[in-house]
Amino acid sequence: MTQYVKDVMTPGVVAVRPDASIAEAAQLMRTQDIGDVVVADGERIVGVLTDRDITVRAVADGRHPQAVSAASVCTPDPLILAPDDPVSTAARLMRDQAVRRIPVVEDGLPVGVVSLGDLAEARDPESALAGISRRAEPDERA
Repeated sequence: MTQYVKDVMTPGVVAVRPDASIAEAAQLMRTQDIGDVVVADGERIVGVLTDRDITVRAVADGRHPQAVSAASVCTPDPLILAPDDPVSTAARLMRDQAVRRIPVVEDGLPVGVVSLGDLAEARDPESALAGISRRAEPDERA
């Protein structure tokens, strides 16, 4: 039986404007206990910004987090999937394009994100990656 992206994706999208600072994006990631945000200009997805993007493309270069925009360090023009795409398509795209997360778009609007962890959870809930990827309660200590 074919499994679809809508069956495994994490529903809902956390987004920032392209001109939002990476500090703002990082704070949102911490609050939501997530590792990425969609960078959107209105309803149009212009990129995906990950915690790794912030670290490697900005902080490691000594750039000030308040002065760097999300658009300037995000991965632009990301791959997208539809909710009714097969999970096998998501897995193939992630493997072929070396990405860990892909936004899911329906009728032009982002409705979720499918991650490598989501795929691991769907395939083998007892796997190490699935266990690591399960959402934990947000850490309020930070």
